[in-house]
Amino acid sequence: MHKNWIAGEWVGSSNVQKNLNPSNLNDVVGEYVRASAEQVETAIEAAQHAWPAWSLSTPQQRFDALDAIGSEILARKNELGELLAREEGKTLPEAIGEAARAGQIFKFFAGEVLRTGGESLPSVRPGLQVEISREPLGVVGIITPWNFPVAIPAWKIAPALAYGNCVVFKPADLVPGSAWALAEIISRSGLPAGVFNLVMGRGSVVGAAMVEDPRINAITFTGSVGTGRNLLNQAAERQKKVQLELGGKNPLVVLNDADMETALDVAIQGAFYSTGQRCTASSRIIVEQGIYDSFTQELAKRTAALRVGDALNPDTQIGPVADESQLEQDLDYVRVGQEEGAALLCGGERVERDTPGYYFTPAVLANATNDMRSSREEIFGPVASVIKADDYDHALALANDTEFGLSSGICTTSLKHASHFKRHIQAGMVMVNVPTAGVDYHVPFGGRKGSSYGPREQGRYAQEFFTIVKTAYTKA
Repeated sequence: MHKNWIAGEWVGSSNVQKNLNPSNLNDVVGEYVRASAEQVETAIEAAQHAWPAWSLSTPQQRFDALDAIGSEILARKNELGELLAREEGKTLPEAIGEAARAGQIFKFFAGEVLRTGGESLPSVRPGLQVEISREPLGVVGIITPWNFPVAIPAWKIAPALAYGNCVVFKPADLVPGSAWALAEIISRSGLPAGVFNLVMGRGSVVGAAMVEDPRINAITFTGSVGTGRNLLNQAAERQKKVQLELGGKNPLVVLNDADMETALDVAIQGAFYSTGQRCTASSRIIVEQGIYDSFTQELAKRTAALRVGDALNPDTQIGPVADESQLEQDLDYVRVGQEEGAALLCGGERVERDTPGYYFTPAVLANATNDMRSSREEIFGPVASVIKADDYDHALALANDTEFGLSSGICTTSLKHASHFKRHIQAGMVMVNVPTAGVDYHVPFGGRKGSSYGPREQGRYAQEFFTIVKTAYTKA
């Protein structure tokens, strides 16, 4: 049985859940305890008690801990990747890549510990010197989703610790295994008791306790739009600092002059890999009318040929969806899209394989319009709506006509259109001739409009959320 890590100890509970493999429902990945509200309170108390000393720890102490964590993750990336693939359904190569990225993130922030700087400025008043520095916030609550169960926790936990904060970490209830494995590595990194705490469990219990407790100074959350907005409202009443990453309905624009092979590869990877369960997925493919028919037909042909199967099978290109509710949501949106007038060119069906699992064939909805529910709401599955645009200006207008603004892309050989798109698309991230999903670990991640709230994640921009600026005056 896998326990929670609270105040430097593994703590059990009578509330235990079985973690099932979505590729094979007969495979129990493990049994994981769920924390009670009282245990969350104990974790918060431990973090608050540990924070004064940890906030004043030396850069060397923090570097050593984060570097050790990153090194072990990288050394065990194959093992961690297999665990991730079993519990979440991501194909093994993708899962190993995600584990490696988590290790790289910890390594990056180990370096950032040594690069933290400040400013010394002369005052406008005689005889005064001004110093501007950054200090940790205190206790940070971290709530992560199920679709990237190692990478997203890493890019929140690593900077929180690097800048001298203490952590109370709640992973998604659906995927506790990867989070527990990460916590087990962190538990042996030399961090003082209470600096890092793992509290697995339901959001209604664990997440609610974290939001309500005044000793948590800030919360960083990645998840659904509805949950994130509720969290923001509750946190605002308590004046907690909040960072939200909530989702997207990301456009990929394909112009008449695009290289067809590049555009098809970009569309398929962006829309369907990781089973489309990425907030940066290309769920709206906006194609200029001159190539719409030929592009859409070839897209459907290649999509239908994608191999759906067990995430651990080396021949599999698309793994299962995460659980029954996600499968039902995918099926429902395919049905809704057809009722609204879109044509289902391929996929959109539950299929059976050698083992019982949540297998779903990637779907292409052609003749879609931007006002359809299937084109406006985040499906979070391998379902792509293909929308026709009159010309570049129309395509840009369609791309921006959404409440979201996380990622975006364009396939074109025109430097003019690529440059214009990069400036005028209303999204936090822009890709030219590369998939909308996939960003480096050392650069900022985040969007605008309904996709994000608060400072960016990842890279050196993470300090904007995980630190507070102090201005000090000294008279000579």
